[in-house]
Amino acid sequence: MEENKKFEKLKSLRQESRLGGGKERIEKQHASGKLTAFERIDLLLDKGSFEEIGALVRHRCSDFGLDKQSYPGDGVVTGYGKIHGRPVYVFSQDFTVFGGSLSETHAEKICKIMDLALKNGVPVIGLNDSGGARIQEGVASLGGYAEVFWRNSMASGVVPQISAIMGPCAGGAVYSPAITDFIFMVQDTSFMFVTGPNVVKTVTHEEVTSEALGGASAHSTKSGVAHFSTDNDADCLNRIRTLMSYLPQNCEEKAPRQPAKDPDPAFAGKLDTIVPDNPNKPYDIKDVIKGVVDADSFYEVHENYADNIVVGFARLEGRSVGVVANQPLSLAGCLDNDASVKAARFVRFCDAFNIPLVVFEDVPGFLPGTDQEWGGIIKHGAKLLYAFCEATVPKMTVITRKAYGGAYDVMNSKHIRADYNVAWPSAEIAVMGTKGAVEIIFRREIKKAADPESTQKRLEAEYEETFANPYRAAARGYIDDVIFPHETRKKLIRAFEVVQTKVDSVPRKKHDNLPL
Repeated sequence: MEENKKFEKLKSLRQESRLGGGKERIEKQHASGKLTAFERIDLLLDKGSFEEIGALVRHRCSDFGLDKQSYPGDGVVTGYGKIHGRPVYVFSQDFTVFGGSLSETHAEKICKIMDLALKNGVPVIGLNDSGGARIQEGVASLGGYAEVFWRNSMASGVVPQISAIMGPCAGGAVYSPAITDFIFMVQDTSFMFVTGPNVVKTVTHEEVTSEALGGASAHSTKSGVAHFSTDNDADCLNRIRTLMSYLPQNCEEKAPRQPAKDPDPAFAGKLDTIVPDNPNKPYDIKDVIKGVVDADSFYEVHENYADNIVVGFARLEGRSVGVVANQPLSLAGCLDNDASVKAARFVRFCDAFNIPLVVFEDVPGFLPGTDQEWGGIIKHGAKLLYAFCEATVPKMTVITRKAYGGAYDVMNSKHIRADYNVAWPSAEIAVMGTKGAVEIIFRREIKKAADPESTQKRLEAEYEETFANPYRAAARGYIDDVIFPHETRKKLIRAFEVVQTKVDSVPRKKHDNLPL
């Protein structure tokens, strides 16, 4: 009889923990379009794989009447489970308990799974839905945040860290997701900001809503803080599961290989004709990517931010690769401040986690203008250059059309130790475009000519024949081959077979000094 009472107590505590803040608050959570902490975990992880840690933890604060309010779990569900059969650690903040606010014990639970993840070489996924620091606990809650931040920093580059913002995330709380590798947000129900609308109004007199200030649209299009904007909680969690399929467990492993698929014939079949004869006419570089990589495997990152460069994961003969590509449809594919930082961050992630890089290059240069220069294009462009220079993973480059000036060097050129560089016959590798080059080199000759216009056209044709092609670079060994576009996939796959065992290193140092 006594034994049954003990079992009943445990059963009761487990049920209480599962209910969080109670049925009424769960109903409010659902009414606002959000799932509960446990529902999110159930959707994220493989069915029946979740094992909870710390379900019976309670806060220790007795101030401001908190001694009369205590819930098992203390506002965050922590534990481990599997995604696609591979282990992950996860924490999911419970908004039904004190608004998901972070207390000392709440932070300790998160820190515990992060420590375990680091020791065991397993990814960490955080589902954020919190009103911020628990005010009643004062500096203890602030200290808890700092403990989490420190672990985010130590885990960076060691295990993948994914953050999903599925409700409010404000004040100091934003810095944990900001340190992690990828941030997902949910349209209309999530927001991030350091200072909220009321503070903004007081200080700057600006009237702004939470959504406009720090919603999913703002951060996925304007600030670039969010890598993915999703429709709802279920969409967010499904997309995290997809992302995880491209990633290794830690920095010592390689991403799992999937069965190979031929590329979509609708895209592969038009590679030979996709680049227009007119060098000023745009085309969609995503069509090139889809014509080369395995069918339905391209998973774009930062799709709605700095769209003059495209980054994302794909598979090539089943292998996970990181793709970086200039987009002629936007700013003619020029590199600007935002595109440089976006691509640099992605390249560094791939290098940290042994994911080979494939670059599709069509870049006329860096975007000119006072906005760019005063905004730090020298520094930001250097970030992308630095990222490619320090990367030791296999690196491939395909020049589809323009490769002009310093941007040619930056976009994974042979000179910064790319492993395999090829160009299509349509490639133009030069210091600058034909018209600009002729106007500088032959300025006096054109000025003195009886018919300056026809003279310039003749000189442009001569210059184009001599320089606006890939053969001078090939003659010097700056590219390894000039290939037909339809050969691209086959050539890349064969190159990867050779370089997959690549061993490279950088000089011994405490750490680098990236041009931040």
